[in-house]
Amino acid sequence: MTETFDVVVVGGGPAGSTAATVVAMRGHRVMLLEKETFPRYQIGESLLPSTVHGICRILGVTDEVGRAGFTVKNGGTFRWGRNPEPWRFSFAMSPRLPEPTSTALQVERAKFDHILLRNAARVGVDVREQCQVRGVIEADGRVQGVEYTDAGGARHTVHARYVVDASGNTSRIHGRVGGSRVYSDFFRNLAVFGYFAGGDRLPQPNAGNIFCAAFDAGWLWYIPLRDNLTSVGAVVSAEHRAAVQGDPRAVWRSMIEACPEISSKLVGVPVATEQPYDQVRVRKDYSYWKQSFSSPGMLLVGDAACFVDPVISSGVHLATYGALLAARSINACLDGAVPEQRSLAEFEARYRREYALFYEFLMSFYDMQSDESSYFWQAKRVTAVDATEAAAFAELVGGLVPGEAGVGLRLTESAADLAGAVGRLATAGDRHNPLAAARTVGETFRQGRNLQEEALYGGPLDDTEPPVPGGLALAKDGLGWIA
Repeated sequence: MTETFDVVVVGGGPAGSTAATVVAMRGHRVMLLEKETFPRYQIGESLLPSTVHGICRILGVTDEVGRAGFTVKNGGTFRWGRNPEPWRFSFAMSPRLPEPTSTALQVERAKFDHILLRNAARVGVDVREQCQVRGVIEADGRVQGVEYTDAGGARHTVHARYVVDASGNTSRIHGRVGGSRVYSDFFRNLAVFGYFAGGDRLPQPNAGNIFCAAFDAGWLWYIPLRDNLTSVGAVVSAEHRAAVQGDPRAVWRSMIEACPEISSKLVGVPVATEQPYDQVRVRKDYSYWKQSFSSPGMLLVGDAACFVDPVISSGVHLATYGALLAARSINACLDGAVPEQRSLAEFEARYRREYALFYEFLMSFYDMQSDESSYFWQAKRVTAVDATEAAAFAELVGGLVPGEAGVGLRLTESAADLAGAVGRLATAGDRHNPLAAARTVGETFRQGRNLQEEALYGGPLDDTEPPVPGGLALAKDGLGWIA
């Protein structure tokens, strides 16, 4: 069978659903192919406000997400850095973003992702599950569609002006865009994670916060999903890979026991036995980016394009923000508002910039934790970044930093800036947040704040300049670009 659509999206997670929905909202014909049947399990339960109050409002699912009963979080609480006492990263940094938009959510991804996928179908996307994409169709130097098999094994061909690959880190087709995946040496870690049937919570009003605690071998996350379910994961260096592959559950439990701040919250709490939370899972080498995010006829979003260390819950934000950028660029092309080359360049520049800012912020964040006896933390010093990593970062950020020579200085200044702001938290009081004034914090969360203001007020209130020099302007409906 052969069909024709304006856009084919591969993958039904948050990135795929976002891209498909925004293109369909402009009246274009969109097919979405998902290899599994939703709801399905996925890691990445801790969201940022930009997703909850920005993307979800743009997509029209704010009320449905609110009714789902997900745990509300005010920010992140950390046992991290030179201060032995936990400190809090609050989302309430901007007076322009009133309650409850200065909060985020801890979500069970199976439920959250299903809400977004159902919404895509409601706005007109042709959603087809149990459909495995086998390859792309190419002609005249561009991608022109995909081939896939349905649940019964029948082969299909779909022609489209654009293909969006949102099929995750295991994508079979991302290589068509060109270039390779660049894996970060600095963040070349692995995560081993599972779930407990409950656990102690932080004192109110921060009981819903993600809690991250550094220890000798790395760090652990502690995410309260509901009263009887807690996500707990350890991020450690690759030297533990053999042990993790041999017995991931034993390594997971041993890492938890090695971190008193986390283990004390789980005394007498059994591991979860309900499916799919009864398994211990592993993810390795998960910080990377593609050298190119687009080529004629095809765009990469979500984990097909890039992913970075999850300590500040940036995964779903980067995925959905990148998908929104892709949809805006596709709409501008389909509507004839902007030439394709210019429009895809806008997508690529904005997306790479956002990823680079989070990457830099996270390097600075890691630099705050100093442990002279720990192999893991000694390798996570900004001063230990080697020439290969610096060159890769310089390539990633493009015009953000003036050449490789400027990378080391920028990273060192960012680390000092962030550490100083965190150090001032203890004496700042409730009315002043030093983190809001830190350059690296302001730059990193700038577009997330703008997304929320777009959703609430129709556009950023003060920050009206494009994030990239000479960038395109946003169309009035927020669904495309204008020259």
